[in-house]
Amino acid sequence: MCFVLYKLLGLIMGIIPILIIAGFSLMLTFYRPNNKPFISMLEAGFKYFTQNKLYIWKKRMEKNKNNIKQQSISSDAEKIKMMSESGLKLSGSRLRDLAWSLDVLDLSKQKENQL
Repeated sequence: MCFVLYKLLGLIMGIIPILIIAGFSLMLTFYRPNNKPFISMLEAGFKYFTQNKLYIWKKRMEKNKNNIKQQSISSDAEKIKMMSESGLKLSGSRLRDLAWSLDVLDLSKQKENQL
């Protein structure tokens, strides 16, 4: 391909396409990312760009944006109210104690499983 470009375009006009094609062919021959052939990486990239993608966390836009803001404000207020009623306030020391107790319980279960 490089020789055909050299004969058709000459050296001055064909140097850039020749270098691109030569570099691509060298990559296909010798470059092995993650110990896999480069052609498999090209195939995976092509499939990624051509196939449909699944967006799980896609936001849905509603017509009434004010309604959304009011709902979020009321839900935040409800969460705060519920936390204050139930007495669930996690300070730094309380959170640290909870994490420590979970670690201790997990270690005791592992020891029981080993015995």
